[in-house]
Amino acid sequence: MTQTATSRLSQPKRGFGGLLAKWGLPAPLFLGYVGLLLFMVGDGVESGFIAPFMADNGAGTEIHASYVITVYGVAVMLASWLSGALSELWGPRRVMWIGLTIWVVFDALFLAIAVPSENYTLMLITYGIRGFGYPMFAFGFLVWITAVAPVARLGAAVGWFYFAFTGGLPTLGSLVASFTNPVLGHYGTLWLSVGVLLAGGLLCVLGVRERTGFTRLAPEGVKPVQSLVSSVSIAWKNPRVGVGMLVRVINTAPEFGMLVFFPTIFADDIGFGEGRWLLLVSVIYGTNIFFNLIFGVASDKLGWQRTIFWFGAIGCAISILLLYFVPTALGADYYWVALLVGALYGATLAGFVPISALLPSLAPENKGGAMALLNLGAGAAAFVGPAIVSLFLGPAGAAGVVIIFAGLYVVAAVLTRFLKLPETTEKAIKDDVSLQDVTAARP
Repeated sequence: MTQTATSRLSQPKRGFGGLLAKWGLPAPLFLGYVGLLLFMVGDGVESGFIAPFMADNGAGTEIHASYVITVYGVAVMLASWLSGALSELWGPRRVMWIGLTIWVVFDALFLAIAVPSENYTLMLITYGIRGFGYPMFAFGFLVWITAVAPVARLGAAVGWFYFAFTGGLPTLGSLVASFTNPVLGHYGTLWLSVGVLLAGGLLCVLGVRERTGFTRLAPEGVKPVQSLVSSVSIAWKNPRVGVGMLVRVINTAPEFGMLVFFPTIFADDIGFGEGRWLLLVSVIYGTNIFFNLIFGVASDKLGWQRTIFWFGAIGCAISILLLYFVPTALGADYYWVALLVGALYGATLAGFVPISALLPSLAPENKGGAMALLNLGAGAAAFVGPAIVSLFLGPAGAAGVVIIFAGLYVVAAVLTRFLKLPETTEKAIKDDVSLQDVTAARP
């Protein structure tokens, strides 16, 4: 095997680079992780108030605002898929530039024209198109990570990605808004978010000089249509990748679903009130952030498949049942118990983090296609979860829906058993090199 830029990532280093390598964070991508955190902080600033803000500034009602957010969600799902396929074709860095540009330009149009004029049609167009921005930037960087990080430490590298991703959206983003809204107002805070996001995006794309992300990852001769088709056809050409996508859908579908009806149950029916419910949500996601990193690092030792099976799928099947049935049984006087089971659910959700390392490793010859399906699964989860609630909440009740969610996690556990790594990936782990090195070394 030739000495490439990516294989040099696996060599021991001293100083700061050596410390990062010890933690499983690829040193040449360090500024990218910092930039991603700032980018997602900027993106997440609006998460706690954007719907009522739009309702008061042109949408008219929160229902109309939800239509805008739905259009945005469709764009996010499409961009999540495209980010992997286009990164293979154009290189991750170029896709990240496109995502950054889309976000900044269309958010500026949304704030400068659509909101002041209270033009609902322009809101739909500008905010909807902006939805293509963050997935192309963030998931383009994820493709870059999976291309260059040594496979033996890919779980840790992906764990750091989700540490930065979820640390910004919604956690630190919402925290920033809590301080700036009283001073700048919602409108001023939204303009501030543009600056924070732009600073993070530029730090990432200009600060990272690792060369793999500058060039296409697909073999020469692969055309755009062929690349996009292969990002879908891989699901049946390599069925394990298709199965992995289903596991990724199940990973967060219950999470999106429970946020539809849990607020009423916990705040009103149990009697926690809105404030303590929101604190519970903060505990869930705060715990999840740190366990994203913990399970990312640990999975490189325990095995990605084993971590997903036991801590992710089986863990979530148990913890989501506890999250609902324990507080409803004990009542509002045992709020501290609800915080404990909430933290447990947040921790077990992080058990799925290695799926982002496992899926591209199942298809080292078509990492972009695998990542495209992985990201499509992430986007689809935002629709599947609420759809299950809308279909079954009436006939089955809240308890029945929670049991369905637990059953889905059990299905994910069964599916995970089929996600066995190919020999080429096993060899990459043994040789401590990246997936890009494995494919580059082929004749």
